[in-house]
Amino acid sequence: MAHQAHAFHMVNPSPWPLTGAIAALLLTSGLAMWFHFSTTTLINAGLLIMLLTMIQWWRDVIREGTFQGHHTIPVQKGLRYGMILFIASEVLFFFGFFWAFYNSSLAPTPELGEFWPPTGITPLDPFEVPLLNTAVLLASGVTVTWAHHSIMHSNRKEAIQALSLTITLGLYFTALQAMEYYETSFSIADGIYGSTFFVATGFHGLHVMIGSTFLMVCLMRQIYFHFTSLHHFGFEAAAWYWHFVDVVWLFLYVSIYWWGS
Repeated sequence: MAHQAHAFHMVNPSPWPLTGAIAALLLTSGLAMWFHFSTTTLINAGLLIMLLTMIQWWRDVIREGTFQGHHTIPVQKGLRYGMILFIASEVLFFFGFFWAFYNSSLAPTPELGEFWPPTGITPLDPFEVPLLNTAVLLASGVTVTWAHHSIMHSNRKEAIQALSLTITLGLYFTALQAMEYYETSFSIADGIYGSTFFVATGFHGLHVMIGSTFLMVCLMRQIYFHFTSLHHFGFEAAAWYWHFVDVVWLFLYVSIYWWGS
């Protein structure tokens, strides 16, 4: 940084975008191989390469921001804009699923018996496990906000406690949803209801798992004294993502579980 005339970070050449692309190729082609030929070799290789890429790429970004001083104020501003645009793209991603659900449910076709839920489908009771999951995610939104305030006030112990609690609630949500999937009377193959239900809630569940991983990395960084009251965008990005996951679940619960049933 001593010989740099500007505050922007010129990223060094990195192999991780290439290995990440290879992992994505192996995962998609491996998924097709698994579905059609019941072989998991390619998808396992893709998962392994993706895991190694994640660990090493995140390690490099943590080094740049925490130890090398590359994440200056203008760089942090750019990262914030990047995260906001990413979350906006995720909002549009889920908007497509809601569009498909409402397009089918507001005007059921004769093939569905002009009735919603379609004839033969027994929807889940929205006041059982789905309501518990709603309470769990709302509670996790409170604990992640508690963690954020603790970091801003340099209260390291409370930040670790709050982050640990948030991760536990996220994992509990995932376990409850897995149990719910196991006990449903319909599958993704059961027409438009099954496909919209499992695709929308399944992708949300995937986002919960990604958010939990994001927060686990933040917990490790907090334990190793990486965050200060003024320099903790890594955690802020995780908190924004987690709140986005919370809000999407509220829309899913009201639309698919409550109104759609």
